[in-house]
Amino acid sequence: IFSGQVSGQIPTQVGDLPYLETLEFHKQPNLTGPIQPSIAKLKRLKALRLSWTNISGSVADFLSQLKNLSFLELSFNNLTGSIPSSLSQLPNLDALHLDRNKLTGHIPKSFGEFHGSVPELYLSHNQLSGNIPTSLAKLDVSTIDFSRNKLEGDASMLFGLNKTTQIVDLSRSLLEFNLSNVEFSKSLTSLDLNHNKITGGIPVGLTQVDLQFL
Repeated sequence: IFSGQVSGQIPTQVGDLPYLETLEFHKQPNLTGPIQPSIAKLKRLKALRLSWTNISGSVADFLSQLKNLSFLELSFNNLTGSIPSSLSQLPNLDALHLDRNKLTGHIPKSFGEFHGSVPELYLSHNQLSGNIPTSLAKLDVSTIDFSRNKLEGDASMLFGLNKTTQIVDLSRSLLEFNLSNVEFSKSLTSLDLNHNKITGGIPVGLTQVDLQFL
């Protein structure tokens, strides 16, 4: 963890630490440039956090080579381009935070095929567009935050009686579906659907859920 102030790009030397398990650059406004390719050499890395910086460029496809990675946070940066579908190949990933960047394109269909379990999936505050892939119906995650994008169409596949989802935020997008027949997880505690084009009635099933926020 680099606690002092860092300027310029991530040093290439980070790739020369073969036993490193955690790499964190947090609240480093003077950190710029792309995600350092030498990070791909850190085969034992379990947690990578590059957040609240000014790094730019794309979400690097080579991150999918870090097979021991369980936590990946690239939030509050200036990352652009699309989300690489290869991230779903990370077998031990527990949390994926790509929120508050300038990412465009679609949510990858492969995200319905995560090899491990992904209890936290944060893609909010980007410029993602298109429909949410139906393959995501297979996901059972504790937290889904797709808010403040340009997503369209149906999002009902994210819900389900047998899921363990606790928090869902789909607010401020262009989603359009009928809420009437959607079935909700009994574990749901927070549901935010505001500023969309959702129709229908509020399902009776929501009265059987211990919601803290609606």
